[in-house]
Amino acid sequence: MLAAPIPPYDKERLAVLREMLILDTPPEERFDKIVEFAAQEFAVPIALISLLDENRQWFKARVGVDVCETARDISFCGHVILQPDLFVIPDARADERFADNPLVTNPPHVIFYAGAPLRMPSGFIIGTLCIIDHEPRTLDATELAILTSLRDLLLEELANRPEAPHA
Repeated sequence: MLAAPIPPYDKERLAVLREMLILDTPPEERFDKIVEFAAQEFAVPIALISLLDENRQWFKARVGVDVCETARDISFCGHVILQPDLFVIPDARADERFADNPLVTNPPHVIFYAGAPLRMPSGFIIGTLCIIDHEPRTLDATELAILTSLRDLLLEELANRPEAPHA
């Protein structure tokens, strides 16, 4: 397994994420609906909105997994934040970065992974919208466009998120 490298601008990226006051917040229906739609549209068992802080990926919304976070060093999403656009792994078992990853070899058995980076207006990527299957697969041009559109909808929702109340 190859952990994703930590980008040199991670401190600034994390500041953008923290300023959003979204980490460890309760579920929000509008985000839940996006992952539910993604899971149905792509007929996948798992769909997530994953936000990456220093040590973990935390799931703002999730379908198909009971946990609300995993370690950043084993995350697929850690690789996505380094990409300019969609990141697709047709079969993680055949990819040296992921073949022995515990998320592949143990539950939830991530075989297919597609992640769309959540690039904020600052230019920093705070996380991903991702879909996961237990079987190898690919996405055609239409499916890639749908995933991109869902990501863009999610970015609009994140931009329009009401500020958290101040104590």
